[in-house]
Amino acid sequence: MVSRVRAITTSEHVAFNATRPSVSFLQTPAWAGVKTEWGSESLGWFDDHDRLVGAGLVLYRRLPRTNRSLAYLPEGPSIDWASDDLASWLDPLVRHLRSAGAFAVRIGGLAVTRTWSAPTIKAAIADPTISRLSDVPPDSQNDAAHRAGAQLLRLGWRPRNDDDGGFSVGQPRWIFQLPLAGKDEAQLLRGMNQLWRRNLKKAAKAGVVVTEGGVEDLPDFHRIYLETAARDGFTPRPLSYFQLMIEVLLAEDKDRIRLYLAHHEGDLVAATTWVRVGDHAWYSFGASTTAKRDVRGSNAVQWRMITDALAAGCTVYNLRGITDTVDENDPHLGLIQFKVGTGGEAVEYLGEWDLPLNRLLYKAFDFSLSRRGRRLLRLVR
Repeated sequence: MVSRVRAITTSEHVAFNATRPSVSFLQTPAWAGVKTEWGSESLGWFDDHDRLVGAGLVLYRRLPRTNRSLAYLPEGPSIDWASDDLASWLDPLVRHLRSAGAFAVRIGGLAVTRTWSAPTIKAAIADPTISRLSDVPPDSQNDAAHRAGAQLLRLGWRPRNDDDGGFSVGQPRWIFQLPLAGKDEAQLLRGMNQLWRRNLKKAAKAGVVVTEGGVEDLPDFHRIYLETAARDGFTPRPLSYFQLMIEVLLAEDKDRIRLYLAHHEGDLVAATTWVRVGDHAWYSFGASTTAKRDVRGSNAVQWRMITDALAAGCTVYNLRGITDTVDENDPHLGLIQFKVGTGGEAVEYLGEWDLPLNRLLYKAFDFSLSRRGRRLLRLVR
């Protein structure tokens, strides 16, 4: 049984994470060094024998003109989400955060509730009567994760809605991942669709070369990242953000993050960042040029990240967020179509849940400050 939650040191937190197969990179102590505009604290869960049995990174964002904060554990904490007694895990957390001045707590359970295979997704896209993947019977579902959701509701937690089609405030509930366990490169390649294989051959024939870069290459990455932001209509991060991210993540683990560059005849055509914690690797940021898109640098750099994740012993390559749309008229459809070409699977997480501690302040934050909240909670994109 969990008996208490208290602050732990960075070294204790890093050591605990190292005992797990993986935790989200947003739950590493180093991530607090990236989010300099937030306060932060590493917390540990201790059992009756004073053994550390869980951990989490809390980010605190203070409301203007108050001494109250939102306490946010992005894609965390790392606890036993299959427990039939989640209250024993979450109640001590809430008591600690209330004493720290939190007006609300937001958590992000990475327990997988449902998965859909690439063939199932393709069939859903081809069916004009289906508009959302959530309406399609999954290939697998996790009863323990569904029980966790029912427990959270009973404990007063509120699920974040997906009114934005899956890209709601915070971290995505829907992601796309490529299972790597038990596979080799040939098997992964055979699992991709014909378009992906053709594009990889096209990139190789055109002479696209993918290499690992260093901090000195970040200005080149950022140049085409700004081009991508202007083309795709999102607000870009400054160069300093990426410089800091690489610095602090590498300080925690020398192979926590990598920068990949795809060149064609000396021209940078695509660039990405790759993050790894334990046996889980993530595609985190990507950029590409409009010029020379026909040489398929984006496919080539993804394949390099996939094969490097496999070589590093990873069991999962995570392509991050998608929506659950399969409607041919939805502008987000192209995103899932690109990712499903890898032969992976769509995954629905338990997702993000809020517990209001001060209902008046929470309502003000959730409604009146909703647009500001979107900016405050933009952690990855």
